[in-house]
Formats: sequence, C-alpha cells, structure tokens
Amino acid sequence: MSSIVILGAQWGDEGKGRITDLLASHVDMVVRFQGGNNAGHTVVLNGNEFKLHLIPSGILYPDVVCIIGNGVVINPEVLIEELDDLGKKEINADNLRISCNAHLVMPYHIILDKACEHGLGKSKIGTTHKGIGPVYADKASRSGIRVQDLLDEKIFKTKLEESLKLKNAIISKIYGLKPLELGEVFDKYMGYVERIGKYITETSFLINKALDMNKTVLFEGAQGTLLDIDHGTYPFVTSSSTIAGGACVGAGVGPNRIDEVLGVVKAYTTRVGSGPFPTEEKTDIGDYLREKGNEYGTTTGRPRRCGWLDSIVLKYSVMINSIKSIAITKLDILSGIKKIKICIGYKYEGKVFKDLPPHQTIMHKCQPVYEELEGWEEDIGSINKFNELPLEARSYISRIEEIINIPVSMISVGAERKKIIIKDKNLKRRLFKREKNPTTVV
Repeated sequence: MSSIVILGAQWGDEGKGRITDLLASHVDMVVRFQGGNNAGHTVVLNGNEFKLHLIPSGILYPDVVCIIGNGVVINPEVLIEELDDLGKKEINADNLRISCNAHLVMPYHIILDKACEHGLGKSKIGTTHKGIGPVYADKASRSGIRVQDLLDEKIFKTKLEESLKLKNAIISKIYGLKPLELGEVFDKYMGYVERIGKYITETSFLINKALDMNKTVLFEGAQGTLLDIDHGTYPFVTSSSTIAGGACVGAGVGPNRIDEVLGVVKAYTTRVGSGPFPTEEKTDIGDYLREKGNEYGTTTGRPRRCGWLDSIVLKYSVMINSIKSIAITKLDILSGIKKIKICIGYKYEGKVFKDLPPHQTIMHKCQPVYEELEGWEEDIGSINKFNELPLEARSYISRIEEIINIPVSMISVGAERKKIIIKDKNLKRRLFKREKNPTTVV
C-alpha cells in the first residue's frame, strides 16, 4: 500500500490532526487537499502544543514532505504566522511545498465574508469569518487570484486591480464600508512572496512521482463529511469537497491511486455553527461533554454543540467515502457517564428513518431514536491495549462496529500521541512500515 486518505466522518473537529500526526511517523509525504484556515487541529508533542491551520502536522518530522495542495485556499499572513511559530519552537519547515494552483485569500474576501454573514441575521450559516467561502466563489467564477500569480508582479497587480473594481463597489455601496487601497494590498502581498516564494511549485508532479516510487503518501482532509459542499447538510456546510473524492481533485491524483480511506470519528458528536444536529444535547450531558472534552474551536474558540454518537451520519460517511476502517477519538471523555446512547434512527411524523433522510427538514425536526448502553467509571487514559479497556467500553466499540459494518482500527484515550490504542493489527502491518523520530521540540 502507498496511499491513504484521512478524513472526518462527522461535522468536523473529530481529532484528525492527531491521527494524521501518528501516521505521519510512518509515511513519506502528507498532503492537505482542501479547505483553508477555517480549519485547524491541535497536536501535542513532548508537552508542547501546536495549533496548525494550513500546514500539515507531518511538518513535525524532518524527513516528511508536507504539501499544501491546489484544493486549499491560502491566507499568506496566516501561513507565515504558522511558519514563524514553528521556527520559534525549532521546527524546520524546509520540506514544505505549496501548490502554485492554490487560490489566495485576499483582504476583500474576509471583509465580504463577515459582512454577508452579519447581514443574514438569524439565518446565518456560522462561518468562521476567514473569507473561505468568497475565495471558493471567485475560484468557481474564474475570477480568483492564485498562488502562482504572486511570482509575476505585473500579472498579480492586473488581477488585483480588476478584482478591486467590483469588490470595492460591493464593500462601499452595498455594505457602506471603507474600500481597500490597491497599493496597500499590492505591497503587502509582494512582501508575503519574499517569505513563501521558495515553497511554491507544481505539487501534483511531486505527489505522483512519490506514488510512482512506491512512497507512502497520506492525504489529509479538513472539516468533516457532513460539511461537504455537495454531500453535507447544505447550506450549513463549508465551501469545498471534504470527502475522499475531494482528495483526487484537491491534490491532483487519479482515483485509482488511493489505496485506503480511514475515517476519524469522535466517540460522541459535535458541530460548530448553525444547521441540523439531531443528537444535540442542550442538557447537562452536553455541558459535561463540552467542558471535559474542551470542545471549543481551534480556529475560532467558539463553544461546540455536543451530543450523542449518530450512527445514521456514520453509515452515510462510510458509504460516501468508501471508508475501510475508523479511528475513534476521545473515548476517555465518556468515562464517568452511567448510560451512553447511540442514535440508530430518526423519527419523523410516525416514520423511522434508518438512513440519512432525503429532505433536510426531517433532520431539523426529527426525534432521535436511541439505543442505550452501560457506561463505565474507570479512567482509561493510561490503557494501551484494547482488551484492557473496561468491558463496557469494549462493548461500546463493538456495537459501533456492528452498526456501521466496518472495524475500528484505532482508539484514542488521551490528547498525547502515545495515548492511542492500535486495535487493528492488520492496519499496523499495512501502514506502519517504518518509524520516524519526531523533530526535537525545545
């Protein structure tokens, strides 16, 4: 095997970063294929916390090539801040590569994102105000500015000038805000290229060459399946394709080059922003999960909505992504809860839906049908073998496997890298060909 896609199987925030970080110790290349700095993940290494929004967490390994693919939208200022933070912690980022075809987040995208969201009032989607949606809108309308445009001052200035004519008219005449100055924006972005220009290249060639050489490539997704622009709970979604098929488009590889898809699933369910959430608990249980699980956005700091595990969502994710196995994260957060629930159906107007319903109104208004399991009291944070987990925890995992009909391959029982139980020994043989030493963190 030479390639694996890692993605979220819920509404994002499943803990993909730490699973990517774990697998990065055994791969040659990590590729981020969609999203922007509206996503984020936290990795804990040797007691140090790294909050990454654009750079793959494989950057913590000195001999792993980390690629920001063409499907990502890049805010250069945020990227440079991440590079600076890594530098302060003595992490070498020389192995970073940026696709020349990725699109740039411009200042007007952020302004318009905030203004539009504010104007929606109670109908707001819950964006992160990072300008991501407007960038993808420009990309689709063929009026975007790409990373490679930074390498030619004349082309960049021409495109920026054309864009500002329309964007400034909207900013000033519709929203009554101060228009942007061409020279100020131009100078700022030309300053950015001095920092990131050396990383820019045609990354699809690098990825395909690595696969030709039988290197192990990990494709890292952002957000989660139910936030996909086509297959998520639209319009309460992100603006890119978060599913496994998006890896091919966002990285520049053919579909037959993907060998395995690993879904990451939180032991319960969370989501940020507006939109349907059938298993949301606006009760003490929801508060308990939020506080014990530190369920606050890495990017925004917003409190996440919390609830029980939703198997309807999981079965859909398994199908749409061809997920072969799942990694369960934050199982330790459920310790101390006497009764644990799994949603196995949506009840609406007398009918019970066992699969994702054809109309979103049903998800908004349905009553979840639960199966109840016994909980456990023990702290499981120090356990490193599946058969040493409490019987009730093992029963919970086994029941999930039965419902979604695929195996659980990994289970995290704590925030640190070492607190992951490898349940599927076949996965270990397939993927863990060699162990890399992480960069020393001071």
